[in-house]
Amino acid sequence: MGKHRALGYLADYRPGPAASSVAENQGKFTATQVFLLTNLGPVYALPIIPIRIGGCISAMVNRLSSSPLLKRISSTISRGFSSASKESGSEVSRNTRAAIVATVATGGLAAWYAHLYGNPIKAVTIAEHGLHPASYPWPHNGWLDTFDHASLRRGFTVYKEVCAACHSLNLVAWRTLVGVTHTADEVRALAEEYEYDSEPNDEGEIEKRPGKLSDYIPAPYPNEQAARAANQGALPPDLSLIIKARHGGCDYVFSLLTGYPDDPPAGATVATGLNYNPYFPGGGIAMARVLFDGLVEYDDGTPATTSQMAKDVTSFLNWAAEPEHDERKKTGLKVLIVTGTLWAISLWVKRFKWSPIKTRKILYKPPKV
Repeated sequence: MGKHRALGYLADYRPGPAASSVAENQGKFTATQVFLLTNLGPVYALPIIPIRIGGCISAMVNRLSSSPLLKRISSTISRGFSSASKESGSEVSRNTRAAIVATVATGGLAAWYAHLYGNPIKAVTIAEHGLHPASYPWPHNGWLDTFDHASLRRGFTVYKEVCAACHSLNLVAWRTLVGVTHTADEVRALAEEYEYDSEPNDEGEIEKRPGKLSDYIPAPYPNEQAARAANQGALPPDLSLIIKARHGGCDYVFSLLTGYPDDPPAGATVATGLNYNPYFPGGGIAMARVLFDGLVEYDDGTPATTSQMAKDVTSFLNWAAEPEHDERKKTGLKVLIVTGTLWAISLWVKRFKWSPIKTRKILYKPPKV
């Protein structure tokens, strides 16, 4: 009895007639497995995990081995093993040839099975999933590249004058803008434009006070119900982590903001109250197009085109999701410089300090008496 492995299964090869091969090994399988191996063949036995492929593979090998084509293939493969058997002067044994044929046959059957059933079933169509956005060369995507802070300042202007009417930035405090988009005095002036609840007074009444740097950017609606009531039941998402929360990140947000066609394409249907945008899952989005050429006026005189405003606000939202972005890359560069220097020093110590000590030879010469 020879034992051979074929694609991770241990097959007990027993030479003999094909009709008696399964019968001899019935004790190793369940009744269902014997039925599948006997009637349906090894293709349908592959999903049984794990089983020991015994008599069925042996019977198949015996039948395939008699095929002239497979004999020619096995003899060609066997030439690669002939050099190992030159010392004994014997040819490749029948068991070895059978194992080669079994491996090739099992691999072919597995490939055929993967071709038939390997493709995953998709629950939605490409249109329902949303058009995949193109990949854009964002200036901060490089390993050592930082944000364009002029673009971040312009992006905050777009958010404040356009996006803030519906969307919140609940996780962004005014103080985080200092040194990133504005100076401390500019941010303090922006915060004072809004009113916040103060601590209760002696009579338990809550008064209003101007905002300060430690406050967070206020939301446009007091609660979720008010937001839905003002947007026909749709809830505008918070934009603090929108870049990380959407597949595609900056590419998706930029494509969504600039992807509104003048008219839906032929055959596209949009529900009442929704707007067509191919990048949004399903194609229908409650948010209408909000960016138009010249909608805002930049302090630095940059033309406020639709694509420019979309790029700037997307960069700003990326910073809002990753405010540590620039500092993280600076720290990473410092780590690489320090570890590289220590690695070079360790090589020098190993070569010129430790190697002579490790390879030296100490001899003891006893004194002559």
